[in-house]
Amino acid sequence: MKAAVINFSGNVGKSTVARHMLLPRIEDAEFVSVESINADEGGGNTVRGRQFGALSEQLLLIDSAVIDVGSSNVEDFVGLMRQYEGSHEDVDLFVVPTVKESKQIRDTIATIQALAAMGVPANRVRVVFNKVETDETLEDAFYPLIAYHEDTQAFTLRPKATVHFSELYARLPHDVTIAGLLADPTDPKAELREAKTPEARSAAAARISMRRLAGSAQANLDAAFAAVTAE
Repeated sequence: MKAAVINFSGNVGKSTVARHMLLPRIEDAEFVSVESINADEGGGNTVRGRQFGALSEQLLLIDSAVIDVGSSNVEDFVGLMRQYEGSHEDVDLFVVPTVKESKQIRDTIATIQALAAMGVPANRVRVVFNKVETDETLEDAFYPLIAYHEDTQAFTLRPKATVHFSELYARLPHDVTIAGLLADPTDPKAELREAKTPEARSAAAARISMRRLAGSAQANLDAAFAAVTAE
């Protein structure tokens, strides 16, 4: 499977969805950050045509990938995908994370419209409702997007494709995965008992807290992934 995580808006949790939901669950997936493919060429936030061409060719040669399209590069990415006619067919799913804020919902709808204009069918555009509080209902929090779906059927809407708000995502170091956190064989409770300094005690307590959050987050991501990727 090749999944592109995309939204014209920032602050919707694209990296959370790409790194923590999709990448660990798509077998042998390569991670491609569109924000970094131009880093060696001094291209700033612009994706050049030759870079997109190289990415497109790379996708033809691999079976599984997660493509994280940074918000500063989305317009270039979509524009170049139009130029490389049919290149959208090399991506199995376009995963569009969104949050409940009005601007982000507007940008989410614009993203879906751009994908539809390119010829991406609705069954390959999957929305993920992100940062949803456990006491919120999707109908209330995301009403404009749900109404847009009812009017257009331009994307696939699955209520279980929901990532709940968790402090874990902000606290987790960039190089640490949720699975890695849960699989860590060290015993932070023992470390807390044996800690000799306030700093060591605080660090052990933080690891206990993060591991507790990781358990519920892992179960939530399992369910969201199943909903997003189901046929």
